[in-house]
Amino acid sequence: MSKRETVPFETTLLVRDTCLCMHTQRAARALARRFDEVLRPVGLNNGQFSLMMSLNRPEPARMGDVATLLAMDRTTLTAALKPLTRRGLVDILIDPKDKRSRRLVLTDAGRTLLAQAVPVWEKSHAEIEKLLGDADPQRLRDDLIALS
Repeated sequence: MSKRETVPFETTLLVRDTCLCMHTQRAARALARRFDEVLRPVGLNNGQFSLMMSLNRPEPARMGDVATLLAMDRTTLTAALKPLTRRGLVDILIDPKDKRSRRLVLTDAGRTLLAQAVPVWEKSHAEIEKLLGDADPQRLRDDLIALS
């Protein structure tokens, strides 16, 4: 019988107190729950809001560009689009320049719903920034962007 390797409890405490990944994930889950809650009355969750915002542009977006912006693979993006397309909020179009590619566009209903959601997001976002106290929200954004 071989001796089992163990990790000292002190290491567990070190990871708990210093792990950037764990603290980022924890903060992301807390923020996601908060935005899910405030966006629920307009019929969206935080992921749907972010996805629809990424489509709020002058020209239909290429799927690959949206997937990159949202840091998700195309399969995950396709799954996230399904409820929005079923609700008539997003259309998936064939790219006229490349019939194999798809473009994504908000429908009129999608633009209307997004316009209702933005003030809710703005209010909640301002409240969250106040929770940061003396911390600089832009510095936090810059640091998160650097990590992504």
